Amino acid sequence: MMKANKLTPNLEVTNIRETIEFYQSVLDFSLVMAVPETQDGIEQSLRDGKEYVYALLSKDNVEMMFQRSDSFKEDVRLARDLSIGASVSFYMEIDGIDAFYEQIKNKGMHPTELKIAWYGMREFYLTDNNGYILGFAEKTKP
Repeated sequence: MMKANKLTPNLEVTNIRETIEFYQSVLDFSLVMAVPETQDGIEQSLRDGKEYVYALLSKDNVEMMFQRSDSFKEDVRLARDLSIGASVSFYMEIDGIDAFYEQIKNKGMHPTELKIAWYGMREFYLTDNNGYILGFAEKTKP
């Protein structure tokens, strides 16, 4: 029987450097590693003048992978005829949603309204620099 250990989304993007900048500056993610387009090694920080095809970013218990379109379509052949983006949201449960919501707005982002959903979570949504939908939620206090 299969044992599932974790789920890490791998998102197709057009520019790795711009994506890393968005996730670091807006969402406070950290770069775990990046692969240059020469694909001859793994780097823990971006180097000036280099282009990258892959990056792994993390924030606390959340990891997300980003892969440049050409490399992504080569590795994930089922995506060859698909455009970037999807009718999906990446939903993260967080602590301190009120302060985080204000922080996001202060950075010039335009999130949806912070509200309590019908299932009891306080949540809002935001699109990243590639158009992917990110959801942020916190359990309501009883």
